[in-house]
Amino acid sequence: VVGDLLDPPSLVRAMEECDLVFHVAAVSDYWRTPPETIYRVNVEGTRNLVAAALAAEVQRLVYTSSIGALGVPPEGRLLDEEATFNLPPRRFPYGHSKHLAEGVVREAIAQGLDGVIVNPAAVIGPRDVHWIGGSLLREVQRGTGWFAPPGGGCWAAATDVGLGHVLAAERGRTGERYLLGGENLTHRETVEIVAEVVGGRRPLITLPHFLMGPLAVAAGIAGRSLHLPFSAEQVWLSARQIYCDSGKAVRELGYPQTTFRTAVEEAYTWYRERGLLK
Repeated sequence: VVGDLLDPPSLVRAMEECDLVFHVAAVSDYWRTPPETIYRVNVEGTRNLVAAALAAEVQRLVYTSSIGALGVPPEGRLLDEEATFNLPPRRFPYGHSKHLAEGVVREAIAQGLDGVIVNPAAVIGPRDVHWIGGSLLREVQRGTGWFAPPGGGCWAAATDVGLGHVLAAERGRTGERYLLGGENLTHRETVEIVAEVVGGRRPLITLPHFLMGPLAVAAGIAGRSLHLPFSAEQVWLSARQIYCDSGKAVRELGYPQTTFRTAVEEAYTWYRERGLLK
């Protein structure tokens, strides 16, 4: 079965006789994609999909959003399901697109769709053929980890996130969000763990906050022409501590939380067995 978010008839055909739909498709490699494409696929594509789901009268839809839709928490606070997008859209088009797409899903829920939303954190694990989270392993093994940004983030194991989707379908309450996070780590801790697993370089320096703004501007100007492995948005966000609380998913769904090191080891084994990393 083939479906295209921008081809509504293909979605209608794909949902014939379906009881359950997981809407996982999206543009997630935002640092490699123009904003107009991000919005077209993530927002208008979601609008097409929920319209098809309503027409097909599916029994339940699980929508894969992102912690990006929750914005950036105040200093010293954790992101949870009550957070909302609080950034200028131009600063983080991907997060804004997922925020808007959640609104589309909620509109469909108000029309009678039985929908649940999940918000995965940064995902790491096997089968990442597009090198989304896996690019971290590749860059660290190449020895590019001289510097670490001053912020931090939340990493979720791909196996946990996959199971979290199934649990949301089985146990999630209609109209609710469930944050699927994992381990909260500074970026320096993150790179150090990856380096220990893949044999790369540990960071020598944690960059000071005052450098991140100018670096973000420079990345925005030169990033695409120089094919940098990061974008202005990533540089700016990497100065923030975007840590998460997955307590609701743990309590209501039974969501597991694998350590970051274990998730990296699983990803590295998968890449190495296929000759994609040494």
